[in-house]
Amino acid sequence: MKKRNVMIIGAGGIGSFLIPLLDKVGIYNITVYDPDIVEEKNLTYQNFTKVDLEKRKVDAMSERYDIDANPYMVLTAGQLKGYDLVVCCADNLDIRRTMYNSDVKWLDLRAQARNAAMISHLEDPKLYTVFTSGPDGSFSCQGDSWEGKPEGVNFMQVVIAGYGAQWIQRFFTGDHVEKHFKING
Repeated sequence: MKKRNVMIIGAGGIGSFLIPLLDKVGIYNITVYDPDIVEEKNLTYQNFTKVDLEKRKVDAMSERYDIDANPYMVLTAGQLKGYDLVVCCADNLDIRRTMYNSDVKWLDLRAQARNAAMISHLEDPKLYTVFTSGPDGSFSCQGDSWEGKPEGVNFMQVVIAGYGAQWIQRFFTGDHVEKHFKING
């Protein structure tokens, strides 16, 4: 099988678990974009350790996995070109709007507290405005009510990363894939 070029936007809650799953099978050229730095608060629910503190998330991931690390934001549809699939794992509606309105094949993975969702480019474009509406800003996959304590951590970001990896595998082998998927835990 020819290696597929996959772009991942976001190496945090979802992306930090998706990257090792895709890297493990060895059939993808993975490019990851994320300008964020690993902070203490990330250690509880993201795939980082204390050794990674103060490093750029993409740099920490590139030390363990075979990825092309880009510590930058994705701001334009032009940046999405040249990939067989673009996967959004970021907590940012602006990049989702850009991705949804582009002509690339994409997969949108989301998690917030005990809920998770996956939406693909196969979905009806008439629904895109619904999927990209809401308040702008940055939102934790732990949800607004998380107090930062380990006993309150949710793991839906891991669940949707696993589902996303399976979807990607099936998509590239030509198997049936869902246009969207939602989990309410």
